[in-house]
Amino acid sequence: MKIGFLGLGKMGVPMVRRLLGAGHSVTVWNRTRDRAEPLVADGASIADTAAEAARGADAVLSSLKDDASHEDVFFGAGGLIDALASGQLHVSLSTLSVALSQRFTEEHARRGQRFVGAPVFGRPNVAADGRLWIAVAGAEDSIAQARPALEPLSRGITVVGAEPWQAHALKLGGNFMIASMIQTMSEAMVFAASQGIDAETFITTVNSALFQSPFYEAYAKVMLHPPEQPGATIQLGAKDTRLFREAGSAAGFDSGMAAYLAAALESAVDAGFVEGDWPVSVYHATQTLAARHGDNSNQ
Repeated sequence: MKIGFLGLGKMGVPMVRRLLGAGHSVTVWNRTRDRAEPLVADGASIADTAAEAARGADAVLSSLKDDASHEDVFFGAGGLIDALASGQLHVSLSTLSVALSQRFTEEHARRGQRFVGAPVFGRPNVAADGRLWIAVAGAEDSIAQARPALEPLSRGITVVGAEPWQAHALKLGGNFMIASMIQTMSEAMVFAASQGIDAETFITTVNSALFQSPFYEAYAKVMLHPPEQPGATIQLGAKDTRLFREAGSAAGFDSGMAAYLAAALESAVDAGFVEGDWPVSVYHATQTLAARHGDNSNQ
C-alpha cells in the first residue's frame, strides 16, 4: 500500500516505522524536515510538502498535533484538502475536536473524497510495539480501504459508527476517563501519604483489591518512577478536557467532573508543571498544592 504520512511527533515516528516494517511504501512529511530524515534509513521517502506526500497515495494518514495544525495543513492557504484527488482517502489518527472532524466529513464529501476517523489509544512506547487500540468510524468501504494501514499499528480496532466524527468523540470520552483516573490516583496517593502510608503500597493494594487494571498499574509506575522522556505533557490533558467539554456542551451535556478536571489542570499549569510527563505533573502538582494548603492551615 502506498501511504502518505503527515506529522512526525512522538506518536508519528513509531507508527511510520511499523508501517514500513509491514511492507508499506511510506512517504512522510513534517513541518521540520529533521524529524523525517532518520526515517530514510528505515525505507521512508521524504516529501517537501504535504501535497507531495499525498500525491498518488492509496491513503493519507494525518498524525498532526492538534486542531490548529490540521486547520493550517488542510484548510490554510494552498491547503491539502484541495490537492487531494476525488476518491482519495484521508485517515485522521489524531485526537480532534468533534467540530473539526465534522467539518472534515463535510468538506471531504463535497469534494468526493473519503474520510475515516481513526484516533489511537496508547503512548509512544505502545505505538512502537504496534499495540495501539484504534477507534474507527466512517463509510464501510472506506474503513475496509484503511484497514491494511491500521492493522500494523494496533492490537485491536473498534468500529464505532458510520460518521467519522463519532470516532473522535469516543476518543475524547476515553481521554476524559484517563484524565479522571490520573487526577483520582494523584489525590488518593497524596491522601495516603498524609496518613503515613507509602504511595506505592497504597496504589498496588487498591488496584489488586478492586480494579486489577493494567492502566492503573502502568500510570502509577509512571507517576512514581518518572520516565526520562515525557510521553505527553499536562497541556495535552487540558486540551482534551476542553474538547470533551465543548463537544458535550454542543450536544446539551455539561459534565461537572470535566469542569473540576479543567480547573485542576489549570491550577497545575499555573503552578509551573508544564514540561514534564502529564501524570507525573498532575501528581507533583497535587503534592505541591496540598503542601501549600497545609502550610496555610498551620499559620
